Amino acid sequence: MAEPESYPEADRIEGCPHPRETTTLFGQETAVGGFLDAWRTGRLHHAWLLRGPRGIGKATLAYRIARAVIAQPGDTGGGLFGEAEPAVPGTLETPPDCPVQARIEAQGEPRLFVLRRNWDLDKKRLQTRIVVDNVRALRQFLGLSAADGGWRVIIVDPADEMNLNAANALLKLLEEPPSKTLFLMVCHAPAGLLPTIRSRCRTLDLTPLTAEPLAWALEQAGAQIDRDSADHLAALAGGSVGQSISLTAEDGLAQYARLVAVLAQGQKINRSAMTALAEKCAGRNNDARYRLTIWLLQLLVSRLAKAAATGQAPPGPGMGEAELAAAVAHSPAQSGPWAETLARISATTRHAMAVNLDPAQCVLDTLLEIDATLARVRSVAA
Repeated sequence: MAEPESYPEADRIEGCPHPRETTTLFGQETAVGGFLDAWRTGRLHHAWLLRGPRGIGKATLAYRIARAVIAQPGDTGGGLFGEAEPAVPGTLETPPDCPVQARIEAQGEPRLFVLRRNWDLDKKRLQTRIVVDNVRALRQFLGLSAADGGWRVIIVDPADEMNLNAANALLKLLEEPPSKTLFLMVCHAPAGLLPTIRSRCRTLDLTPLTAEPLAWALEQAGAQIDRDSADHLAALAGGSVGQSISLTAEDGLAQYARLVAVLAQGQKINRSAMTALAEKCAGRNNDARYRLTIWLLQLLVSRLAKAAATGQAPPGPGMGEAELAAAVAHSPAQSGPWAETLARISATTRHAMAVNLDPAQCVLDTLLEIDATLARVRSVAA
């Protein structure tokens, strides 16, 4: 189902090619092999759950599967006893001149339906959830005959953005799937799905990318980085291409180093340093920096909580982080305060963004919360 090109797409990461336009998938050979093995051996389940963190290639894999399956010749029914099933390929690759690939990139493939948050024409914004009306449109799609008797593919991206009514409506389709219909459910947080939906899907687990495949994926997306940066990005972004793009676009590695340095200043965070960080996030033009700064602050707190719990310095980019952890996150007794702080700032910043509170004030409040935690953990005996 195509949407006007001028409307934002909920499943596009800013700065990255859309998954339907991405030609190569890096670092997910195990997941690809698992699907191909099921296809080759005649165990092609009608519904697959593609699980893993955001931005590691789940949607890219879904589109690669869709291209390969749709490109297979359909049943012609010719001959006295009918034609045999078409041969199953040993790869998900399709030729560069494949018409299916061209139609999918143009959002004009009649055998593919993408279930996602759509643009709300009345409110002039993206839907906040996948709603039951989206699933009704899918029902209409499935009511049509498949061209050439071939497979139809539904990509749900992501499945954990469905509200309860939409999830229940989709469940009915999964319980009685039409013939030769393949559901590919991209999922960042499987625990948020209905257990009945999970039980009707086979799973493909995708893993965070290590430095080398992450560097390849970033190069494909148009980002040029050196190997040291790839190592740092893999550590901070959790192997996510999408998060890595955000980090590189907003000079995120340098911003993370600045945050570490601010937290490491003596017994308390310097108020002028707090104010300077907050003011750089003010205004509409700094929305990307604001969101990145909030995410980096939450990431830093989570890494300090883990360092305290495990007694090990945070792995990855350095930037003075190990020294900071040695001062404020060296004891299991310090893990609790950091974990509690992470829960609080996650909730308050999520609310602030939902109701459009002042970005500078949100950053300042977050830093003040972290500052109070610093005072608590410094008083905890090792």
